[in-house]
Amino acid sequence: MGITRNLDSEVSAREVRCGGQRGPMGKCLSCLKVSPPAHHPTIPQYPPLQHVTPRTEYERTREVSESGSSLSGVEGYTPVQPPDTQSNGSGKNSVIVNASEKRSFYSRIPPLVKSASNEVRRLSSKDYSENKIGVLFDQYKDVQSDVILSEGIEKLCVDLDVKPEEFKVLVLAWKFGAETMCRFSRREFVNGCKALRVDSVKGIQSKFSEMLLEVQDPEKFKDLYRFTFKFGLDAESGQRILPADMALLLWKLVFSQQEPAILKRWLTFLELHPNIRGIPRDTWNMFLNFVEAVGDDLSSYDDTEAWPSLFDDFVEYENDQLNQNVKKDLREESD
Repeated sequence: MGITRNLDSEVSAREVRCGGQRGPMGKCLSCLKVSPPAHHPTIPQYPPLQHVTPRTEYERTREVSESGSSLSGVEGYTPVQPPDTQSNGSGKNSVIVNASEKRSFYSRIPPLVKSASNEVRRLSSKDYSENKIGVLFDQYKDVQSDVILSEGIEKLCVDLDVKPEEFKVLVLAWKFGAETMCRFSRREFVNGCKALRVDSVKGIQSKFSEMLLEVQDPEKFKDLYRFTFKFGLDAESGQRILPADMALLLWKLVFSQQEPAILKRWLTFLELHPNIRGIPRDTWNMFLNFVEAVGDDLSSYDDTEAWPSLFDDFVEYENDQLNQNVKKDLREESD
């Protein structure tokens, strides 16, 4: 009896679980189903987000167009105007390029950086040809020797459109470092042309104005002046004193561009005293200081200074001439 009640209660419980349907035992498996375990989805791990500056729709559209994609065929696509586009009321938009566009435009232009190899090549490149200088020298050199003598120099002066006694020729000889007058060795001529960076007659002509400007510098002129003494010596004979007649010519030549006030009186004094046969190097060099120190009328001359004796004689001669002129004027006034 108790067993029957227990079985009835178990059957009733199963009927409740099976929806109240009675049926044979085992044909309804719903009461035996086990609920599936709860699903826990795996959350993917992403790297931390980086801060990105928001881009405008115009910038995104421009990026797509630059990448080669075309949006013109997309239905409903309307070109986005630049953010700085303003209407002027006439139906036309005046576009003002913003800073980002300028940066993107100029960033495409490669920087103008000089290549180091090009700079070295430019500095090492020559404006002249040594072979051409050699050919030029051969046009004027002597037939019997490898030097340009007086005949060749005269021909060179004709081609240069200058006279042998011109100041330009003296400056050219100074630039060439000529050791003696009326003579250019191959070494002097080639090195001189290389220093001037020329290899033709026209090239030498083009440098005359530059050379004349150079010797206006007092130190450069001083160097030219001292060179002139050596240039007038006969080096082959070992001459050390410049002959008086040669000194007169060279003084006129070297001072032809800027003549001192006392030069003519000095040259006249030398011509009137034939006993003065030569000019030593010290006297030549000191004359440049002399003309700067004594002034135009010799009033600044100090005989206590260590001037060459020839300068003392010149000043004394000038004072005598001045006194004689004063006496002559007084006699004429008295008469």
